[in-house]
Amino acid sequence: MSGHFKEFPITWGMVIDIDKCTGCGACMASCQTENNIEPQPEASNKLRSTSWMLVYELTNDKAFPDHDIAFLPRPCQQCGNPPCVSVCPVVATDKNEDGGIVSQIYPRCIGCRYCVAACPYHVRYFGWYDPVWPEGMEKTLSPLTSVRPRGVVEKCTFCHHRWNLAKDAARAQGKDPDSLEDGAYVTACVQNCPSGALSFGDIKNPKHKVHELIKSPYAFRLLQRLGTNTQVYYISRREWVRKLGDNYLKSE
Repeated sequence: MSGHFKEFPITWGMVIDIDKCTGCGACMASCQTENNIEPQPEASNKLRSTSWMLVYELTNDKAFPDHDIAFLPRPCQQCGNPPCVSVCPVVATDKNEDGGIVSQIYPRCIGCRYCVAACPYHVRYFGWYDPVWPEGMEKTLSPLTSVRPRGVVEKCTFCHHRWNLAKDAARAQGKDPDSLEDGAYVTACVQNCPSGALSFGDIKNPKHKVHELIKSPYAFRLLQRLGTNTQVYYISRREWVRKLGDNYLKSE
């Protein structure tokens, strides 16, 4: 992978404390509701299921009493050097969005799925079927997020519409929309995490909590050796969790 990263003055990032995550799935449920993802008819069918935020179970593969498990929530990693962007033939996905968010422009997408193959984090989902809501449930749709038809790829956008709302609110209060206070813009998954495992903010802003969190000696990024330079950081005080995060082999 090339080492060329585009720098953004505002760089939205997420910090996930794996040691606090209980695997409850509140982040998954709130993400689906916020972003108009249809109710899953059969969630175990990977061809039919869509989940922009997915919680994985990790294990240290040891027998009792040394057995240990952890839960790892996985949104789009918003790579600084995204493998998906360079393979897209129609610029449907791009790393030009303010805040460093990797955009996904549904009307441009031709459904070739190159980005799905290129993404090492499995965060991209292709719609094989038109979304269907049970009768009456269409009233729960959010007007802030477009509903995707079949035939396009979709993924986590860090609830980009919430950023626009936060900037509008700042303007209405006479504040600088390009210098939001910590907590003025958070994603749905972060807002609804009951254990406080998820944090969100501008990782370049010293006034934001995440700016300090990413400096933790226990912080790491998924598959860091690929050089994707992700904007999602994880924290765990358990060494085996940190090693799994970069797919270290037992011989390493």
